[in-house]
Amino acid sequence: MRELIDIQSERDGRGVRLDEVGVSELRYPIRVAGAGDETQSTVATIAMAVRLPHDAKGTHMSRFVEALEAHRDAIAFAALPALLDDVRTRLDADRSTVDIAFPYFVERRAPVSGQLSRLAIECRFRGVATADDGDVTLEVRVPATSLCPCSKAISDYGAHNQRGYVTIAVRQRADEARPLDIEDLVAIADEAASCRIYPLLKRVDERAVTMAAFDNPKFVEDIARDVAGALRDDERVEWFGVRVENHESIHEHNAFAATEWTRAATPSSPRHNGCASTATGR
Repeated sequence: MRELIDIQSERDGRGVRLDEVGVSELRYPIRVAGAGDETQSTVATIAMAVRLPHDAKGTHMSRFVEALEAHRDAIAFAALPALLDDVRTRLDADRSTVDIAFPYFVERRAPVSGQLSRLAIECRFRGVATADDGDVTLEVRVPATSLCPCSKAISDYGAHNQRGYVTIAVRQRADEARPLDIEDLVAIADEAASCRIYPLLKRVDERAVTMAAFDNPKFVEDIARDVAGALRDDERVEWFGVRVENHESIHEHNAFAATEWTRAATPSSPRHNGCASTATGR
């Protein structure tokens, strides 16, 4: 059999290091860990990269997919460091990055009729690793209802409400035995909203959620602060970023509020210097 030339392994003399070289927009089936021992099949859009030294001509793109295939049945927040290390090792690199975006579906029962439906949550795992350090973050974007406290206070009847999105990104403490999962963050967003969102509502349910929101008015600032308070109280959280954005029903523009927070470093809560996710809008 003819020996094939490995062009990627040749030397390059231009003296330019490339911070990231890899693949993006890779659509791939994965299984994601959910609450407890449950897993869920989904389709992810993935970007993977390594740092390329100044004297290396190229990297071996096929090895990114090889690493992903080896891990696709066990993609989880807590397992992301293993994937990052595998990518770095396979490509003989000193730094690797992974970005995995996917929909995750949570079950919702309508509040009165009990009708079951499934709500899609946009999720993302991000990670970076070197031989000595690593950093991973989990991000969710949860739809929610907000009802304006000002509108309720100044109106003779009714109040304007709208759908908003609560984006939460977290880094968890390295020593936690029970890692955060997607549904933990969804529950925090749901609790902070005027009312949670349901894909399926009968008339009795629509009445119930309309009145629930009216009884629980929230500014976008209120939701952001309530989410932040819940995350600060969770000892598993080392860092978080929160962004709440309302698609206003009586304005052409949106309204948003954002904050981030880092737990003070302690011996049991080491800080990482990797590229952390920030909870920015889409």
